[in-house]
Amino acid sequence: MTNITIRSAELADAARLNAALRELSHDLDDTHLASDKDVELAGFGKSPSFSALLAELHQDVVGVAMFSPLYSTTRGAPGVFVSDLWVSKSQRGAGIARNLLAEVCDAAEGQWGAAFLRLNVYRHNQVAIAVYEKLGFDTDLHEAVMTLNLNEFNTLREKT
Repeated sequence: MTNITIRSAELADAARLNAALRELSHDLDDTHLASDKDVELAGFGKSPSFSALLAELHQDVVGVAMFSPLYSTTRGAPGVFVSDLWVSKSQRGAGIARNLLAEVCDAAEGQWGAAFLRLNVYRHNQVAIAVYEKLGFDTDLHEAVMTLNLNEFNTLREKT
């Protein structure tokens, strides 16, 4: 990781952060609907919904971690949820993902006392799963990720 620095993303980084997240979406053959303004408002607005770290090499973004707090009653502790983790193809295998996750743990422990880290990974992304398992992550067979998308989200919000 020679010459790579990791720092907290700031408002001025919103477009660069979104560009890296767009690359992540592309790498995963996933959709990417967030505009630079969406990222700016969500992460750096009046009530931020995430924090992010940037890994930089000569001022180029080569890695990103986006995270937010969560709480587990079964663990009796706050934790941190990493919603997005990306390392540029040219830098994979250099330990950037591990260092980003370590920095996330430090930031989350310092900010809200996080005692565990959770993330999701696509089942077909066996390379990522292998990396996470090597770092000590376990697959939680007791839980299933369930998502309420926009239309259903709005329907649920409607008062009957």
